[in-house]
Amino acid sequence: MQVSRLGFFCRTIHSKQENRIAGYFFLSMITDIPGILVGHYTDKTALTGCTVILCPPKTVASCEVRGSAPGSRELALLAPEKQTQEIHAVLLTGGSAYGLGAANGVMKFLSEKKIGYHTPWALVPIVPSAVIFDLNVGDSNAFPIAANAYEACVTAGKKFEEGNVGAGTGATVGKWNGLPTAMKGGVGSVSLISGEIIVAALAVVNAVGDIVKQDGNILAGASENGKFFGPELRTASLHNDTLLVRNINTTLVVVATNARLSKVDCYRVAQRAHDGMARAIVPSHTTFDGDTTFALSAGDHHGPIDLIAEMGAHATAESIRAAVKHAQPAL
Repeated sequence: MQVSRLGFFCRTIHSKQENRIAGYFFLSMITDIPGILVGHYTDKTALTGCTVILCPPKTVASCEVRGSAPGSRELALLAPEKQTQEIHAVLLTGGSAYGLGAANGVMKFLSEKKIGYHTPWALVPIVPSAVIFDLNVGDSNAFPIAANAYEACVTAGKKFEEGNVGAGTGATVGKWNGLPTAMKGGVGSVSLISGEIIVAALAVVNAVGDIVKQDGNILAGASENGKFFGPELRTASLHNDTLLVRNINTTLVVVATNARLSKVDCYRVAQRAHDGMARAIVPSHTTFDGDTTFALSAGDHHGPIDLIAEMGAHATAESIRAAVKHAQPAL
């Protein structure tokens, strides 16, 4: 496996402050939503890590899973019909199912801050979590643990790195032709504003598919000697699953807004975030992916649900593209 070639696409991203897409102005990243903080733990040697999104009080959330191979914790309570209305953080992590234990570190941090769901006997922080599979790069015996996630919480702030850091440290894309011709994935984030409404996304991109621009041209994906294999070979590869089944893939997205939404509307935003995923990843939602989206309502502004959902789809697509544009070679 030649990990060092993954990510020859070292990016020079456009200035988000000077750009607009579909009538929405770019701001910067998900921490433009007041009260949201992001922290990473990154292990550059083992090529794994985790990313924590700390939420302000009264954050309402839901999620939707469309991939066939997800790894998660506490996602059932985010279903719109479930009773839980408030969450306190989201953990995105590497390490496959092993990495889910890192959520205990987030819970420890929050409980020390007296943040959580109050019961007569104990305070219980609500921390929905999801994983990517990165055991096929770096050290297959390494995964984030509770202490690492606690560290990510301690260092969380308004500014954070993008690229192959945190949960995206060991992420790869374009694996439909196998790992040797894949490229680096990673973490990306953008925010959009329309009037008083801000909608932002953070993506951890570890996809079997290629990442494409708005015009459909490949931005990052299966390639050799600096040349992308292209859509014809990508389609033909679906006739043969021997390459695909060796690799386990997942793209995780958190969409957040400063608008006040019900849990049902958060679920709708999470659904529409998958539209954005499909705009930027080809193919997406395959049987080899565990694609999962979260939607967070962390504010009191009022706006049309369809505006917010479409902004979420745009932010999702652009955060996925930002993740690979920021990626650097792994070695």
